[in-house]
Amino acid sequence: MATIDNKANSSTVSRRGFLASASACALPLVAGAMPLGSLFSSAAHAAAPQLGLRKPDWARFKLGGFEFTTLADSDIFIDGPFPLIGGNATADEVAKLMGDNLLPPNKYQPGFTPTLLNTGKELVLFDAGNGGNGFVARPNGGWMANNLAAAGYKPEQIDVVVITHGHSDHVGGLLENGKPAFPNARYVMSATEYDFWAPAGKHSGDAETMAAVFRSNVVPLAERISFIKPGDDVVAGVRAIEAYGHTPGHLAFHIESNGNRLLLWGDCAHHQVASLARPDWHCVFDADREQAAATRKRVFDMAATEKIAVAGYHMPFPSVGYVERDPAGGYRWLAHTYQLNTP
Repeated sequence: MATIDNKANSSTVSRRGFLASASACALPLVAGAMPLGSLFSSAAHAAAPQLGLRKPDWARFKLGGFEFTTLADSDIFIDGPFPLIGGNATADEVAKLMGDNLLPPNKYQPGFTPTLLNTGKELVLFDAGNGGNGFVARPNGGWMANNLAAAGYKPEQIDVVVITHGHSDHVGGLLENGKPAFPNARYVMSATEYDFWAPAGKHSGDAETMAAVFRSNVVPLAERISFIKPGDDVVAGVRAIEAYGHTPGHLAFHIESNGNRLLLWGDCAHHQVASLARPDWHCVFDADREQAAATRKRVFDMAATEKIAVAGYHMPFPSVGYVERDPAGGYRWLAHTYQLNTP
């Protein structure tokens, strides 16, 4: 039996006495049973199977009176960023920048992230993802429709679909099985962009591959498209901004509610480090690479100076964050953590 040392502390149990007592009490209980060591050994070998990485699906935040839902459309890894980004630099320069930022030099995982805006009056979808015939084919891409449902919405509820530009990873999801994926929506885009991609026989090579998807997925919706230019409003609080260079009619959007602002920049950036730290580096996906570089600087400077939240289609999911100037030059992407969820 354990003893209490009243001289030291009336509530202190003698450690040696307690252990001896516990051992004496325990031995009769396990007589004839499995040895304790064997029991622990068996448990150690009953390892749970590895379950694999979780796929991104959707994320939600509020800004003023507006509610935003970002929708993952793919989580594919691709080769790069060089030479997709940094074609006017060297492979070593790009690799060093990746290493300095603790990123692998030869693989990266861009986001493919349409954004859904609920103004309280209208549901506005910015871009439609890859769908069935976009840049990232199913099953590796084209997840947006499923993630829209997982986020609590139906395609029939979408009132407006905004097309930032005509690349296949943004328009591939506009049709499903030859029918409008958002049957009650009206569509909004730049007339310059439409006129660039719609004509048959204009493009060749990779550009024709993009144009073919545009002709199959956007041209059939022409009667339901409203054409806008920079400075035009899509709905109250959503205004188009010129962001040319990536494509001839590429648009970004300034969104504001109750003094709270967000910049949805489409494809102004394709990598969270390379595009921002070195905005002068060319991107192979840009139609006019010098104009695109100038646009990046202007858009990044706006976001950094005015401290505006940003939704960037190709930023890592959930593709929301902020931009700050790097004292060494260029800019840095600051991924959203909890700022927009603060009560």
